[in-house]
Amino acid sequence: MKKVIFLDRDGTINIEKDYLHKIEDFEFEPGSLEALKIFNQLGYDVIVVTNQSGIARGYYSEEDLIKLNEFMVKKIKEAGGNVLECYFCPHHPEKGIGNYKKDCQCRKPNPGMLNEAMKKYRISREESYMVGDKVSDIEAGERAGVRPILVKTGYGIKTLEKNKVNAPVFENLFEFAKNLLISVEK
Repeated sequence: MKKVIFLDRDGTINIEKDYLHKIEDFEFEPGSLEALKIFNQLGYDVIVVTNQSGIARGYYSEEDLIKLNEFMVKKIKEAGGNVLECYFCPHHPEKGIGNYKKDCQCRKPNPGMLNEAMKKYRISREESYMVGDKVSDIEAGERAGVRPILVKTGYGIKTLEKNKVNAPVFENLFEFAKNLLISVEK
């Protein structure tokens, strides 16, 4: 069975920018490229799971998002890392337009994206993590039966100020990767 690190995208891998969909606006969080490389070196596959309500609201299309994700994956590969697959939820229960306005199982904190990947790739829940910057990421990880991790990048600091978080907290993705590396080396 595979061990996986599920990663939220915005605010975790890349710098948070509201409704990011243009390649020219995409910037990696400092250390995130190195972190992904470390995860892969430690035998973890990386799967991105991201809510994209900008699609639901009509701000950009699924095709725009797919192009941006392909750009991100290409840059990650160029830096020595790899992403197994990118999952996204294009829905929003209140702000969605047309078919995108629905209460679904894929929108975090629901674990639908993680569970879909678990079935497809035969993933070990006990050896896997969900890393993100919001309570919804932590809850999705818990509901999917993987270990949740909160990073302080993106909305992470605001999340900690407003909520009691029942998960280990790291400054950023790179700090979590270094911690994982140290724990494996022991």
